[in-house]
Amino acid sequence: MITFGQAPWMEKPTRAGIIGKGIVLFIICAIVVYPFLSVLATSLATESDVEANGGLVIWPQHPTLSAYQTIFEGGVVTHAILVSVGVTVIGTIASLILTIMLAYGLSRPIIAGRPLLLMCLFTLLFFPGIIPAYLMVKQLGLLDNYASLVIPVVIFGFNMVVVRQFFMALPQELLDSARIDGAGDIRILTRIVLPLSKAIIAVVALFYAVGYWNNFFSALLYLSDSSQWPLTLVLRLYVIQGAHLPGAMSFAAGDQPPPEQAIQMAVVIIATVPILLVYPFLQKYFTVGVLTGAIKG
Repeated sequence: MITFGQAPWMEKPTRAGIIGKGIVLFIICAIVVYPFLSVLATSLATESDVEANGGLVIWPQHPTLSAYQTIFEGGVVTHAILVSVGVTVIGTIASLILTIMLAYGLSRPIIAGRPLLLMCLFTLLFFPGIIPAYLMVKQLGLLDNYASLVIPVVIFGFNMVVVRQFFMALPQELLDSARIDGAGDIRILTRIVLPLSKAIIAVVALFYAVGYWNNFFSALLYLSDSSQWPLTLVLRLYVIQGAHLPGAMSFAAGDQPPPEQAIQMAVVIIATVPILLVYPFLQKYFTVGVLTGAIKG
């Protein structure tokens, strides 16, 4: 009689294997964390620290917040932050509401569901292009309007398909029982479907929020007034292209201004931190979403 041993993933790991995995994990974490720490250290560095380290600071000898003070005194970055936060919050809420409504409608057996679903899937395969999109925004009168950063991308087909598949995986018996009790579609959606879909909604909300926060091309295309620019476009103009931000620097007489590299890295930190602060609150829903997909019945 032939006997087989346990599967490799079921065997107890050896001490050498645990040490090896720990070393590999430490190297990966160091590779990921090192650039962020370098950017943070450079934003806190003085001119002497930057010159001593050749522009790449790992540990500033004289840490200072003068770069951040300089940025917020100018007002350009402060206004850009408010624009980005407003567009991200309003856009994410609008996208979630419309995506949930469309996904729920397409998850139910409706007559026009298939053609509408094919139209949504068509947007994943073919992009209209820059010129048609610009002409559409112009015809709608949205140029130099913050609505141009939200309306053209308010629903992303991929997110809609993901939410629709999640809705279709919910127990049909639960929805049928609510309908027998006299509940309509709106009540079923708000009282039953949404409470059971917190995980997928949190994931899609993060996708939308990151997309709105990082979207600089739409602002570059539709907003000609630089005072309306969001933070990502200011970041691109100042850090990548090296342009000067009007009013971004304000120094008292006799004060030594922070180095240019420190100001640029401070802008990068300001643009990165908000998403890093939001993610930990949504991480638990990522785990719940994975477990929900593994539970049947």
